Order: sequence, then C-alpha cells, then structure tokens
Amino acid sequence: MSGWSIDLGTTHTRVARWDDATGQPRLLEMPRICRKPGGSGDPLEGSRLIPSATQVLGARDLWTRIGAWPAVSRRFFWGKQAIIGRPALEENESFVSPAFAPSFKLFLEREALRPLVRAGSQSYTARDVARMFTRELLAEVQHVTGERIRDVALTAPVEAFETYRAELQQIAKLLGIQKVKFVDEPIAAATGYGLSLTSDRLVLLVDFGGGTLHVALAQMSRESLDAGHSRVIAKSGRPVGGTFVDRWLLAELGRRLGVPLEREPDDPARRARYKLMLQESRRVKEALFFAPTASFTVLPEELASLGSASRELLSKLDFTRDDLVEVLRVRGVYGLLDDCVESVLQQASQMGITQNAIQDVLMVGGSTLLPGIFPRIESRFGRDRVRSWQPFEAVAFGACVFAAGRANLSDHIVHDYAFVTYDAKTREPQYTVIVPRGTRFPTSREHWKRQLVPTCALGEPETMFKLIICEVGQSHGATEFVWDAQGHVHRVGAESPTGPQVESKVIVPLNESDPTLGYLDPPHPPSDRRPRLEIAFGVNDDRWLIATVRDLLSRKLLLDGHPVVRLL
Repeated sequence: MSGWSIDLGTTHTRVARWDDATGQPRLLEMPRICRKPGGSGDPLEGSRLIPSATQVLGARDLWTRIGAWPAVSRRFFWGKQAIIGRPALEENESFVSPAFAPSFKLFLEREALRPLVRAGSQSYTARDVARMFTRELLAEVQHVTGERIRDVALTAPVEAFETYRAELQQIAKLLGIQKVKFVDEPIAAATGYGLSLTSDRLVLLVDFGGGTLHVALAQMSRESLDAGHSRVIAKSGRPVGGTFVDRWLLAELGRRLGVPLEREPDDPARRARYKLMLQESRRVKEALFFAPTASFTVLPEELASLGSASRELLSKLDFTRDDLVEVLRVRGVYGLLDDCVESVLQQASQMGITQNAIQDVLMVGGSTLLPGIFPRIESRFGRDRVRSWQPFEAVAFGACVFAAGRANLSDHIVHDYAFVTYDAKTREPQYTVIVPRGTRFPTSREHWKRQLVPTCALGEPETMFKLIICEVGQSHGATEFVWDAQGHVHRVGAESPTGPQVESKVIVPLNESDPTLGYLDPPHPPSDRRPRLEIAFGVNDDRWLIATVRDLLSRKLLLDGHPVVRLL
C-alpha cells in the first residue's frame, strides 16, 4: 500500500490509504477512537469516522514531556498528550472539562492563536489543540497499521486562506511528516466521486457538514488535478450545519414537554444533562435520515423521575421525519441552501456561465443526508448530474487518489442500470443489467444486444413496446447512500457484519413517464412466444443511454440510437 490522506473535518476526521490489492482507496478503521465500532446503535454506521474532539491532558509524566521535544516528536510518539475521538466525547458526557475541545478546525482557519482549552493552570490555543489531535491521530495510525505516516495529502476547504495551509504544514513538520501535499476539497471530492479530468469541466460543490454550509463553483482541468488546486469561480456560505440541527431538535422537544431546552444552562450539573440530551438529539436526527420515526430515550432532568409512567409523555418523545423537515423549514435551512446556490449561479452568470454549463454536482458532508436536501438539489440540476452516495468518504478518497497518483484517465458509469420485466407466472419484477457499474464510455451502439418477446401483460395483443429503465443502487464494498424516487435516503451494503441490517439494493425507475420504445404493427399476440424485437443499448459520449430497436417481424427499424435516459 502507498498513498495516505487525512481529511480534517469540523465534526469528523477521516484517514484513508491506497490499497494496491484492490486498486482503490479505503478509510482506515481505528476502533479505539472512531464512532461506535461495528456500527451497533450508530445510525450512520460511522465505524471509520473519527470525532474531531480533543481532551488535553494536563499533568504529564516524564516520557510525555520528553516526547513533546521537537527533536523527539519528529521520530517517536512517546507519552500521551491528549485523548481524541470517541473517548474524548465519552470522557465529557457527564461533566464537560475545561480541557475539552469538541472541535478546532474553524478556529485553526481563522484564529489559530485563540485559547480554546485550559488544563490546570495552562491554556492551549487552537494551534496547540490541532497539533495534539494530529499527533494522537498519527500515533493511532501507527498502532493500527505498524506504519508511521511520512508522506500525506491534506485537504483544504475552498474558503481556507493560505494561513490554514501554513498552520498544517508546520504541524506536519513538527510531527515528522516529510512530505505534505495539499488538495482543494473540490478537486478531492471530484476525484473521490470518480470523475476524470481529461478535459476542463465545471463542478458545483455542496459541502454541508457539522458547522457550515458552503457552495462553490470550480473549474477543473488535468493541470489543476496535478497541482491539487482548482479555480474557484463563485462561492457562498452560511454558518449552519448538523450541530445547529441537533440543538433545534432538542429545543423542539423542550417546547413539547414544557421544559426550557433552547440554550445550554449555566449551572454545571444541568449543563451535563443538557450535553447528554444533545448527543441523544443527534442520534434521533441521524435515525430519521433512514427511518420514518425515532424516539428520545433520554429525558430532561425535570421529567426523568417520571420514567415511562405517562403514556402522554412517551408520545411527545416520538419524532417523525416530517417533524424534522418542519424544524428545518421553520429554521430556514432550505431557504439558506437555495440562497447559497442562487448566489453562486448569479456570480457565475456575470461571467457568462449558465446553470446548464455545470457538468457535475458533488455533495459532501453528513448534513447532505438531512431530509429534503438531496431532492432540492436533484430537482434543480437533475439526478444525472448529482453525485451524493459517499458524503463522508469522497473528499478523503479523492485526496488519497491524489497522494497515490492514481487519478482516473477515462470516464465511467458509476451505477448499475437495468430494465425491468415481470415473470409471466409470478408477476415478480426481474431486473436485467444492461450497463454495469464501471463501464467506460462512450461504448459501441451494441454494447448490450438481445432478442426479446413482448410481455403482453394484460393478456391482450401488444401494440407498444415499453421498457422501464432503472438505476440500481447497490453497494460494491462499504456502505453507500442512495436516494429513492420519493427523495428518501437508504443505506445499501454494510461496513460490518455486526452492524444493523441494511438494504442490498434500491431500484429507482428513470423513464416511467415515457417508457415507449416503439410501436408494433401488426400487434404481437400473447400466444406467440417467439422473439419479436431485437434491441441494443449503448452509451454515447454525453452519458446518454441510446437504444436501437428492430421489429423482427416487419423488419422495421423502430429506433436508431435514440437517447432514452442520461446515466451517472
């Protein structure tokens, strides 16, 4: 294996490495610091997501003090300077220590010297916390793999100044990393989602994470891929993200129960309970990504003594996906997303760039899974342009590809596509894959070719030849996210056999409104089971599935390279 990347996120951090055996990047699983290993009880199955949380350790032993010396820190990880990831969160569940920083990235970008935490009599800046987090992260990588990272690609947000890169460069140097490459998040996301950059293309990045919403239009080329930098044409952002939604959902629970939960209490004891409920609110929110209902299981302190005695109380703890959508609507999330997109498009139009010129829309960040977010983007840009199935992994994967120098040199189809027929006896749907995932395009016009018998589904002579083309969302490894025709997100595949059961595939019809691929003259009788039609499918250079249909009885060409649906 070669090629390491680290994607430092506001809420979660990801570490990826290139796997020579599979020819793919993969996220490194570190059970001691990641979210609940194995995915049990974790709606997102985030066993490769590391919370970007840090608990600074004040009283240090001799080895830790020696390990902090620059000459030593570049070669050895002696001692322990901080607790990071899930253990840091767990350490602060009941009482939040002054030495705890739930995040550091935003401060490192803008105020690196701002004091964030205090351990004993000493305060520590955002720069200190970032260095300690990175040190313990690298130490854990070495513990898991036996390898110390000396060469790494780091991701940089589109809004980051050069000072942010300089801060990370200095931290890397202090920790013995000999070679650092920076890759802009739009470039990383594009590469992580499998885009080739053999020619210039316009990409819209929708980055909706724990603390911020950013929309950026970037122009990319082969040269920008090699350099790790893209030209940002327009951008817009808002200070809103998943952590805000957690608080809003908790405030709505408080409104239902008649208990003030809008703000964090000043009293330390009550604050600890509030923090617990905030974590519970996050769990409920994430559960509602996939399930129609979810319930709070942690009660406010004022009501905890009631337990489950009140049926009315229990009903108020139940939230539906529609409840979450209403919270998002009232708090203006959908409007903020629309405003950001519209602002970027207006900036682009001043440079003569239209919405139709945007070739791909890349969605990254966990908050893109919030209900109503994907449908809003899909309705504006079309399903065939939106890449959204790896919101957590895409940036880390792309940076890893960049580090390993393994960028795609040709475009390929990233989902399976099939047509549906129905068994004559059971009426069960059957899906025949005509364009498998990974197909390089353009293909020949006869990439898939067969002779078919009309179904005559109603038992009457068939006058029209219809085929429903479907997108088949299914995992080819780790968990992926797929949106159905109603705009609901589903998980397909599983990261761990001990995790919760998820779907094996999600079928999305694409041409239900216009499935006709030809008219049969004379009509085909149901008793005739001989092949009547010869059909061939191919993919053109603009990703359109094209169909050629010939009537074997009349010898007429019903369609000749006709575009049916656009593939992704």
